[in-house]
Amino acid sequence: MTPLGAQATAPGGIDDRDTLHTLRLADMPVEHPTLKRSRMIKNSKLESVIELFRDRDTGSGQIEIDKVPQKYNIPMSHPDMRILYILAEMPSYDVYSLRVALRTAGIEVNNQEALKLSPAKVTELSVFMKKFTRPLLMQVYGDEAQRLESFADVIQLFRDPDVQKARHKLTMLAGKLGIEITAIPRFLEDYADIFMSISYYRQCLERVTPHVEDFFLALNDLRKNFQMKNNPQFLTAAKEMEATFGSLLISVTTKLDSFDNRTKDMWSDLSAERFRKIEAVIKTFHQMMGGILCSLTVKMDAWVDLFPARNVGGPGRRVEFILGDMRTGLQRIRDIEASAPNPAADT
Repeated sequence: MTPLGAQATAPGGIDDRDTLHTLRLADMPVEHPTLKRSRMIKNSKLESVIELFRDRDTGSGQIEIDKVPQKYNIPMSHPDMRILYILAEMPSYDVYSLRVALRTAGIEVNNQEALKLSPAKVTELSVFMKKFTRPLLMQVYGDEAQRLESFADVIQLFRDPDVQKARHKLTMLAGKLGIEITAIPRFLEDYADIFMSISYYRQCLERVTPHVEDFFLALNDLRKNFQMKNNPQFLTAAKEMEATFGSLLISVTTKLDSFDNRTKDMWSDLSAERFRKIEAVIKTFHQMMGGILCSLTVKMDAWVDLFPARNVGGPGRRVEFILGDMRTGLQRIRDIEASAPNPAADT
């Protein structure tokens, strides 16, 4: 049994900042020493619980939020309890959703780096970011942009007062944006961050979609089983999950495609005001996209962990898990989708 301690990695060696469903409490303003060494996670039922330890053999040691006072001998009125309950209600623990939710709740994190993707994840997302960074690079450096390896390289160049070659183009860029040339690095950081969020969600979507499709195939296999095709409870649950999961995938895909379309011609008529409007729209959907992708990822990970192949696990065991963990929390996911801003605002 291995305590989590202050480590910054989720199951599989992934940095907690890069996940949708794990949150290091060491980064939150909690006081209790044991809680600070723990993390909050979303389990397969989409319940937010405290994970005290994780071990390959014994699994995950979890405790429900309302059991914390009794276990640690602290009153329900303790400041940590307020924070835990607020965190528990958040639909996702990805850094972009967290920023919005924590700001709304008035919670200050101990370390601002906790609200940024890890450097490794930023590098990994470079393939998704190219569509957003290339127009900017061409604006300033033209064909020379090919030599720049990352968006961080661009920002660093713009911060360097000795860069002469691009100064004229930077001055023109500042003029288009209606800002001082000294404000360009901050603008670029905001630009990179908002489109990094789209790239992050796009990657999460691409990773979970095949698992959802495989799950649908598993449901079809079960429908052909002699016992299960006459099980009305299973048939109802299967239909409900197909409708819910399918709708969620469409919602996120449609929204991400919409963002892509909005930004295609942004640089042809560039202005700071135009970017800020696009930025504001995208940010309003962070919690919806994060919540949906978190829910789908947690559900599919739980299914794949138990049934990694179509020939693993008998029909009875599969249906039992479907009617239990997989079906639990579906209404919560639908509520996340329904809470999205009015489409009329996305114009």
